[in-house]
Amino acid sequence: MADLKVAAYICQGCGLGERLDTADLAKIATKEGKVALVKEHEFLCNADGVGMIQNDIDNEGVTHVLVAACSRRAKTEAFNFEKVAIARTNLREGVIWTQPDSDEARELTQEMAADYVRMGCAEIKKMQLPQGNPNAATNKRILVVGGGVSGMTSALEASKAGYQVVLVEKSGQLGGWAAKLHKRIPVSEPFAAPQANGVADLLAAVEADSNIKVYTHAITSKTDGAPGKFVVDISQESGATVSEEVGAIIQATGFTTYDPNNLPELGYGKSPNVVDQAGLEKLAIDAAAKGEAIKRPADGGEVKTVVFLQCAGQRDDSGKHLPYCSGVCCNTSIKQAMYFKDANPNVDTVVMYTDLRTPGNGEDFYRSAQNKGVTFTKGKAKTVEANGNQCKVLFHDLILNDENAMIGDADLVVLATGQVANSGINIDAVVKLETEEEAAASAASGVQEIKVVSVLNLTYRQGPDIPQLKYGFTDSHFICFPYETRRTGIYSCGPVRRPMDIAQAMEDATGAAMKAIQAVENASMGRAAHPRSGDLSFPSFRREGCTQCKRCTVECPFGAIDEDEQRYPVFNESRCRRCGTCMGACPVRVISFENYSIDSVGSQIKAVDMPDEFSEKPRILILACENDAYPALDMAGMNRTEYSAFVRVIPVRCLGSVNTIFITDALNSGFDGVMMMGCKHGDDYQCHFVKGSELASYRMGKIDDTLKGLNLETERVSTYEVAITDIERVPQLINDYAEVINRIGMNPFKGF
Repeated sequence: MADLKVAAYICQGCGLGERLDTADLAKIATKEGKVALVKEHEFLCNADGVGMIQNDIDNEGVTHVLVAACSRRAKTEAFNFEKVAIARTNLREGVIWTQPDSDEARELTQEMAADYVRMGCAEIKKMQLPQGNPNAATNKRILVVGGGVSGMTSALEASKAGYQVVLVEKSGQLGGWAAKLHKRIPVSEPFAAPQANGVADLLAAVEADSNIKVYTHAITSKTDGAPGKFVVDISQESGATVSEEVGAIIQATGFTTYDPNNLPELGYGKSPNVVDQAGLEKLAIDAAAKGEAIKRPADGGEVKTVVFLQCAGQRDDSGKHLPYCSGVCCNTSIKQAMYFKDANPNVDTVVMYTDLRTPGNGEDFYRSAQNKGVTFTKGKAKTVEANGNQCKVLFHDLILNDENAMIGDADLVVLATGQVANSGINIDAVVKLETEEEAAASAASGVQEIKVVSVLNLTYRQGPDIPQLKYGFTDSHFICFPYETRRTGIYSCGPVRRPMDIAQAMEDATGAAMKAIQAVENASMGRAAHPRSGDLSFPSFRREGCTQCKRCTVECPFGAIDEDEQRYPVFNESRCRRCGTCMGACPVRVISFENYSIDSVGSQIKAVDMPDEFSEKPRILILACENDAYPALDMAGMNRTEYSAFVRVIPVRCLGSVNTIFITDALNSGFDGVMMMGCKHGDDYQCHFVKGSELASYRMGKIDDTLKGLNLETERVSTYEVAITDIERVPQLINDYAEVINRIGMNPFKGF
C-alpha cells in the first residue's frame, strides 16, 4: 500500500453545484480526508469528466478513485475504471434529492454532504483493488442430472451455445414422465386439442448431438469440488463407476406423482376403476397401441361415464396431504377428458373442481373442452365407493349447496393427485433413518414411508443435497434468482423447483442452462456469480487472530467455507457469493475482503463529524442492504421524497455482513441511533443471500442485553425488513425513527 495515491472528484452536475458548496467539500477531502488530488467538475460523467479521471490514472499515478456524485448504482459504466480501486459517494440521491431546497435547509444539507465526503475518503483509503484468483477453475463442461424433458432441454440448449454436456439418467431410457404421456397439453394455436408429447423429437436431437454424453442406468454417487472444478462419480447399474470433471451442474430430477394409496376414501386401492392421472395415461397408451378405446379396468367393459376429481390430496389444510396446488392438474384433466370425447362424443365426462386453474393458454383449451361436451361442475368429493363394476361418487355440490349429491354410475374415476419433487434429502430438517423394525411397524400400520435418497451426494459439510424450501422443492430466490440454489454453480429447473407442465419446464430448463454457462464463465475468470456477478473480491482471514470458533463455517449460507486439518477455515473462492456473512459472523474480526472489510465500514462510521450533545443535531447511522434497502432509498430520492437530514447511510453487501463491532463503533463515536435495513426473511425470504438478514436479526437480538447493561435504551438499535419496492415506506421509517431519537434524547456517551 506504499504506492497508494487517492484522488477525489466532486461533481457539480444534476443540481449539485447549485445546492452544495463544492469548493468546501473539496477542502474537506484535502484537509480532513488527506486526499492527494482533489478536483471539481461541472459534469463528471460526461466524456470530458471521465477523460479527466482516466488521464489522472494514466499520468498522475492515481491508484484509488473517489467519485462524489450520484449513487453507486448510477453511471456504473461511465465510472468503471480498470486497475484502480473505486468508491462512490452519494451526494445526489442521498443528499440533495432528499432534502428541501430552501435557505433554512442549506446548512443541514451541506453538513450531510460533507459527512458523506469524509466517509468516502475514509472508505477508499481502506480499500484495495481486488486481484482475482490466479488459479481460476477452467472446466466449462456442464452436468445435467435427470433425463426428462427438463434435463434434455437443458442439455440441448447448453450444447447449442457451444458447451459440452454430461447427461445422467437413473432409468434405462431418457424421457422421464413426459414419455409416459399419451399426449400433452397443447402449446400452439389453436390450443384446441391434445398434442403429441414431443419426447421422440427431443430424444433424437440428444442422440444426434456430439456435444452430449449420455449415461443411463446411472446415478451421481459422489459430487465434490466447486464451480469450474466439480468432480462427479457416476455409478452405473453394471457396477462400474466413472469420474467426470465438470464446471456447473443442473439438477433436473423432476417429480413423482403423489401416492394415491393415501386416498382410500376416494376409492383408490378399493376399486380398479379408480386411477390417478398417471394411471389413466397408461390406460390411454395401452388402448392406442391396440387401436381401441380406453376400457374399464375392472372388467374391460365400455366406458360411458368418467369423473375427474380435482385437488385429490392437494390444497389440503388438514396436514395429511399436499398443502399446495400443483398447477397443471386442471389442464391435464381437460386433456384426458378429451381422450374420451375425441374417441366417442357420447362418453359422459365430468370434471369436478373447487377452483379451475388453467394458466397460459389454458382458457382456450378449456373453451374447446366445453365445445366438445365436457361437463365442468363445482363440487368437492367426499367418498368414492365401488358399485359393482362401476363407482358411486358422493360429493358436496358447491353450486346448489347440496351436501349429498351423487354420481352413481361412473365407469372410471380419475384422481388429480399432483406433483412431489424428486429433490433428495432435506438437509434443513432432521432426516430419520428407520431401522428394519420401525419400517415393518410402519408397514403394519398402513402408513406408507417414502425412502428419501440423496440425488447429488455432495461432499459439502452442510449436507449431501441442495437445501429445500417448504414442501420439498429445491431452494431458490423466487423473485430475483429462480434457478440459483444455495450451492453456487448448481442450478435446478423443472418440477423439482416448482410444479409445472412441459412447456413451463422447457422454458425453465433453458434458463438454468444459461445460468450454468454464466457460472462456468465467471469461475474461469475468478469472478463471483450472482448476485455480485463479476466481483473479483474474495474473503481472506488473519490466521494468527483466528480462534477456530467455526462460526464462519457454520453460518455461510452457500457451503463455501471448509476447514483444514488444524480446524482453520478454508475459503472456497468459486463457491463464494461475496456476501460477507462470514465477516459479520467472526467474533474476533479477522475476516475481510480487499474492497470491503471491518476497517472500510468502521472507518466510515468514525469519519462522521459528530455534533456535541447540546447542538440538537442527532446522528443516526443506517446500515442498508445494497440489494433492497439501498435501491429503495435511491428511488425515494429520485421521487424527491424528503427524510431526516440527520441520517448517514452506509450500504452493506448484506445485512449478514454486519458485525456487532459496527454497532459498538457507532455508539462509541456518538451516533444516537442505528437503523439496520435488510431483506425479508423466513419461508418467503427475499434476501439475495438467503440467510443474511435472518442471521443479522438473530445476532442483533442479543444487542438488547448489552444496551441495557450500558443503561441505553433498546430503541437505539433497530432492525427493519425492507423490500426494494418500499419507496414511500423507507423515508417514513427514517422520519419515525428520528422522532424516537428526539423523544429518548441524545446518546449519553456522545463526547466521551
